[in-house]
Amino acid sequence: MKILFLGDIVGRSGRQALAEFLPRLAEQFSWDVCLANGENAAGGKGLTLNVAEELLSLGIDCLTMGNHTWDNKEIFQFIDDAGYIIRPANYPGPTPGRGHTIISSPAGALGVINLSGQTFMGPYNCPFAAVEEILPLMSDCDGIVVDFHAEATSEKVALGRYLDGRVSAVLGTHTHIQTADEKVLPQGTLYITDVGMCGAANSVLGMDPAPVLTKFTTKLPGRFSAARGPGMINAVYLDLAAKSIERIQQTAAS
Repeated sequence: MKILFLGDIVGRSGRQALAEFLPRLAEQFSWDVCLANGENAAGGKGLTLNVAEELLSLGIDCLTMGNHTWDNKEIFQFIDDAGYIIRPANYPGPTPGRGHTIISSPAGALGVINLSGQTFMGPYNCPFAAVEEILPLMSDCDGIVVDFHAEATSEKVALGRYLDGRVSAVLGTHTHIQTADEKVLPQGTLYITDVGMCGAANSVLGMDPAPVLTKFTTKLPGRFSAARGPGMINAVYLDLAAKSIERIQQTAAS
């Protein structure tokens, strides 16, 4: 099974970059399933139904989420009916939506799990315990991919080691900066600490630099908004049979 996983989509520039680059990537790679983190896809925070449907129309099969899942309140109106969206499985207590799904593809069934880290991320339940509850439900899957939406590098590396040999891939999201540590772990699990983002190339993590710089230099609060302009995409291409993971970085011309 071959999988394209797209890093955090940030705002309109990220969506436009996908519309531009996905057809080109399809000429270089062939994938059975396309996954993407969509928690920042609508205006840089959250997700709307129109934006979700726009991303599906580009060929994305499943959207994972993260700590910005609920930032756009519209999501409460459709997440329970949107089987193509999963949010972190380790939210405490009853929560709208679902934390995992199984996707049927010509190459077989792919289990997809979304987890949030705890370190610097908020009062989530233990991701290690949460994944243990889900894995038995995916015993018949031909592959399992985990999107671990976490801040701390150590926590991501630890989960990768914890799940090594039990899932096909552990892919980190959230920091919006692609790391250069893609690898095959000792028991065969594909791993990267952070896939990166799809968003404006001239930005601070996809946001307009001006208010970010103002906050850093004055410590005063400000309103951040998604940057505009030429886009870039970060992704990874996985071949589960060959046990290979390849980083992808492409940037639009200015």
